[in-house]
Amino acid sequence: MTTLEIKENVEKALDEIRPFLNSDGGNISLIEIIDDKHVKVRLEGACTSCNFSISTMKAGVETTIKKYAPQIETVENIA
Repeated sequence: MTTLEIKENVEKALDEIRPFLNSDGGNISLIEIIDDKHVKVRLEGACTSCNFSISTMKAGVETTIKKYAPQIETVENIA
């Protein structure tokens, strides 16, 4: 899979997650993909101060990204 395909798949994953985040006043942006294995995202809006943001990252964001792009090893939220 090319770097462009990986980015497109990660964006598709984020598009799947976004409605759930939007419903709680939050959002998410793709910051960068490093070596086609590591994704950096930024939780935005209400998600930045939510007590469940760590759970959201692991159970929601990371799982969905890996579903669309299985070669991704880590997903990190940067402030």
